[in-house]
Amino acid sequence: MTNSGVEEILDSVRSIVPRLRENGNEAEDRRWIPDENIELLQKAGVFRIATPRRFGGLDLSLEDKCKVLAEIARGCPSTGWVAMVWVSNGWIAGLASDQAQEEIYTSDSVRISGGFTPTGSLTPTEGGFLLNGDWRFNSGCRGAGWNLAAAILETPDGGHEEVVAAVPMAEFTIADDWNTSAAAGTGSSTSTAKDVFVPAHRVVSLGEALYGGNPDRHNAGATGRNYGLISLVMAECAATFIGMAQGAYELFLERVPNKPIAYTSYTDQRQHPVAQVQVAQAANKITASREMAAAWLRLMQERADTGELLTHEEKAVVRGQTSYAIQLAKEAIEELYTASGASAIQRSVPIQRFFRDSQGFSLHGLLALQTNLEVQGRVLFGLDPETPFL
Repeated sequence: MTNSGVEEILDSVRSIVPRLRENGNEAEDRRWIPDENIELLQKAGVFRIATPRRFGGLDLSLEDKCKVLAEIARGCPSTGWVAMVWVSNGWIAGLASDQAQEEIYTSDSVRISGGFTPTGSLTPTEGGFLLNGDWRFNSGCRGAGWNLAAAILETPDGGHEEVVAAVPMAEFTIADDWNTSAAAGTGSSTSTAKDVFVPAHRVVSLGEALYGGNPDRHNAGATGRNYGLISLVMAECAATFIGMAQGAYELFLERVPNKPIAYTSYTDQRQHPVAQVQVAQAANKITASREMAAAWLRLMQERADTGELLTHEEKAVVRGQTSYAIQLAKEAIEELYTASGASAIQRSVPIQRFFRDSQGFSLHGLLALQTNLEVQGRVLFGLDPETPFL
């Protein structure tokens, strides 16, 4: 592949967008994306984009990964969300020790689920730890090879530390408890571990993960890929929402030609002034969110290229801006869905799924608009962000 592989991957993903849309109802029916979707993404090379080059991956820049994720979400929001989780965790695995990386990146299709809510516990044992716990809302767990499990570790002095353990997904049981009105195709079931042994080299403190401080990895410093955990996850979430909004925009434009407006004399919705305003507002919100994304992606890449971390203030601004861009994208989808009329509630009309999924994804705790704007607002006032999640 030339050009770091991104153009070929983008072309491949664009070619499967219609199929991803066609598979939307099946994803909701089975409460998990179809195997065909995973196979199509794998064939396109999507699951190699976050793998370091020394393990045979493409190691794309954050900007290029965001382009790929947006294209996937343009086809299917649930598939886009799952891909975002796998790709972001594919990068996060690079914060682990070199020994752990050598175990995780052996496959040419790296798919990693998991999150950072510490609902498990780690108990010291010879050579490592025993992991126990339940993790809800584990998006993508049904198709993952590895899982990142956040847990509480009791330290020798009797204190407690939040850590993240990398564990093969096969070591977990997965409950059949995902039955939702939104994000239905993500298979975000509860995963459970009972006395699972985790070697010490596969456990990293949350603080080290947040600030890239793991001393046992070679890929620290000016590698061009050390973006900061929360900033990267938020940027990739925003890209997924922007892709969803673009998909909804395209679906709306496909439906309006010669579509009459009930109980009026309009035989073509395009001629109605209200519809004209609605589509313009949606288009402008999508453009605004894209332009905001370009600014933070540029800043993050500049810092990564020089081996510098974003300052706390910059990270807070990124949190606020990514959340705001997500809000704009969500509003664009809502506006287009509302303008689509009563027929859009049919399951055969894809835009209703884009609307429901965007509403559901926006409820994720990390994406809460007011919380993120508060963090940004604090630094704009010259105050401390008062959160480690930067």
